[in-house]
Amino acid sequence: MTAEIQRREEGDRLIIHVEGEVDLDVAPRLWREIEKALRKSSNVGVELCDVVYIDSSGVAALVQGLKEARHRHARFALLEPSQRVRAVLELAQLDQVFNIETEPSRGPTDGEIV
Repeated sequence: MTAEIQRREEGDRLIIHVEGEVDLDVAPRLWREIEKALRKSSNVGVELCDVVYIDSSGVAALVQGLKEARHRHARFALLEPSQRVRAVLELAQLDQVFNIETEPSRGPTDGEIV
């Protein structure tokens, strides 16, 4: 299974919706999309409700995004992480580091596939 990444705007927030598996092949693409988003917006959310698998390279892309957001004084949040993503974040105690929002957003229906 491969991952699909879509981008959409909701108000002043740029949302990156990720679906599928985030592994060594997908993580660099995810990081590039996070980096692009942080260049365009000071409020970025990465929506992870449809991620079925994430490995350490995927987590590293998210951590890199958080570090870049802090460097830019931008807001960076993980939105609705799936149970599997949440378990990995909790195991690494990163659930205490990231801003995690559990409120549902509109979903990827009107986003641009990247």
